[in-house]
Amino acid sequence: MENENNKSTKIVYFDETGDDGLIKRSSDDFVLTSIYLDANVWQKNFNKMANLKKELKEKYGFYVKEEMHTKFFLSDKDPYRKYNWSLEQKREILNAYAWTISELDIKSINVIIDKRKIIKQNYDILKSALTYNIQRIENDITDSSNYMIITDSGRIAPMRSTAREIRAYNPIHSKYSFDVDNKPIKGLIEDILEKDSKESYFIQICDFISYFIHLYYKVNVYKEDIPNRMKALIDNQSIEHFLDILKDKEILNLKASNRKYGLVIYPK
Repeated sequence: MENENNKSTKIVYFDETGDDGLIKRSSDDFVLTSIYLDANVWQKNFNKMANLKKELKEKYGFYVKEEMHTKFFLSDKDPYRKYNWSLEQKREILNAYAWTISELDIKSINVIIDKRKIIKQNYDILKSALTYNIQRIENDITDSSNYMIITDSGRIAPMRSTAREIRAYNPIHSKYSFDVDNKPIKGLIEDILEKDSKESYFIQICDFISYFIHLYYKVNVYKEDIPNRMKALIDNQSIEHFLDILKDKEILNLKASNRKYGLVIYPK
């Protein structure tokens, strides 16, 4: 798809792991994951995911319209308990899901806000995560593409507000001095749009990547245990296995940072 400026149009999807609360919180980190793809390959990517769901239905009885909610899948919570899958079957489903994602024509950026490092009590977690993520999308595609953003329901109002704000004022701190330049984002078209994750394979992909990034950070950086309900199904080796599949197939945008898997982590 070409616009009047001879730029292609990309579609960006967002989903998160953890909550964006600072004082009252249920998680110590907040992971905001984006995937982006050219509008011209949207249908091809959609078809690959649709074919995967059909294969999972034929082999495991996994309902085609059933959402892939990674945390609940790993924890054997509803709606997945009714399937009575064995651990081996669940591992096969996870592998099939990861390998199919790796074959898509998409890129992913992952921003982690580590609440344990936050000093300022007015730190806006969601605004920061979204700003850092959009900045890196812009760095990667703005010269050749405009883009629109679609996100899961629940945080649409503050996300729209943030996007509108950084269209006008987006301060970038210099690496070499105390100077601050205003570099408004320029590639985003329209307000951020909302879609129920149940109706979007691509938001579900964000959820899958985001949750495994969260587990990787939890286990490898803070040396914490995998949640008890998941220990029989996955371990640290399998967490890295899934992320390595995405890294090796160049799904993860490693240019986003110099950290492993291109993870963008704040506060620094």
